[in-house]
Amino acid sequence: MTRPRAGVDQTQMADPSGRKAFPGVFVLPRVLRRPVRAFAALASGRVTIRPHAGSVAAFAFLAATGLYGMRLGDHTAFVTQALTTGVGFALEDVQVSGNVETSDIDILQQLGLDGSTSVVAIDAHAARAQLIELPWVSDAHVEKIYPRGLRVHLVERKAAGIWQHGDALSLIDARGDVIAPLAGARHADLPLYVGLGADRHSDELEARLLFHPDLRARVKAAIRIANRRWDLRLDNGVTVSLPEENVGDALKRFMAFDAGREVLERDITAVDLRLDDRITLRLSEAALERRKAALEARAKAIKAAEKNT
Repeated sequence: MTRPRAGVDQTQMADPSGRKAFPGVFVLPRVLRRPVRAFAALASGRVTIRPHAGSVAAFAFLAATGLYGMRLGDHTAFVTQALTTGVGFALEDVQVSGNVETSDIDILQQLGLDGSTSVVAIDAHAARAQLIELPWVSDAHVEKIYPRGLRVHLVERKAAGIWQHGDALSLIDARGDVIAPLAGARHADLPLYVGLGADRHSDELEARLLFHPDLRARVKAAIRIANRRWDLRLDNGVTVSLPEENVGDALKRFMAFDAGREVLERDITAVDLRLDDRITLRLSEAALERRKAALEARAKAIKAAEKNT
């Protein structure tokens, strides 16, 4: 058994920090001891620095500074595009499908593609969001084809009619949403909806007319009256006035009445279906004059017959 040396206090030897073992001597805190030993070893030459370590450290420092600066200045995408374009990722082939109303030039301009665009720098999700902003596009799929390609597929909206509000003419879809202004005669054969609210209620009218295709084929324009009901303008100029409610029942009554009579082929200007218990026909001016003449001739014939008797 080892005995403690003479003249040394056992309580001081038991303190691992050494503060009591050597009174009056400064002792570094534990957290600083390892860095100080490493610095002392480096200063004394016991640690060898590898060649080019300083260059590597300087390059790493400059690279980190540059990345931080790009981040602050929002130049990351520009630098990435420039670097990746130079190493063989320049966009050269763009495949577009599904577009009928949207031109290829509109698509390229919407995506901001030019001769310096890099495939790596393209954000497919952001590109899809940009394409959906185009008037005719309802959905889009963008796929990057490495190293130099991009594939774009569009799903376009379909024009179901023309909405006239004031002097403006716009194409609308089946839900009544405006697609784009009418340009040219390409869609001129679509049904015309006129008036305030005609765009939003066009689908309701179409749903009723689907059951009467012969009548539907003759409708050239549907006019919304006070945003409450419809007047149908037919190809021969006859106007069919529909009620505010129970449009389907009114059309059924008229088609049953017209069966075998060919009312729409006669010399009339309007058919009024707004009353549930009757169908009112309005004669043209020429037909009205002929009717008056016929009634007068009939009255004269009756009087002449009465005199002879």
